[in-house]
Amino acid sequence: MDTYNIIKYPLSTEKSIRLMEAENKLIFVVNKTATKKEIKKALEEMFKAEVDEVNTFINQNGEKRAYVRFSAKNPAIDIATQLGLM
Repeated sequence: MDTYNIIKYPLSTEKSIRLMEAENKLIFVVNKTATKKEIKKALEEMFKAEVDEVNTFINQNGEKRAYVRFSAKNPAIDIATQLGLM
């Protein structure tokens, strides 16, 4: 699967900002068929940043979200700035 077909867009909500500051995490809406390994590989390729952990969640609307924790070497705030979230 193509990198840009896996990651749809980042979420910029109150919860995502709090997670970014407290736990070095960002939330992305991803393709429903993407696996955690594919999501991790796509994000590392897109942002040249090391990913520690990926957790996924499918909400009631059928939208799959990935909660991604980045390594301490790559602050989530820097990545959010690249994306234009901050």
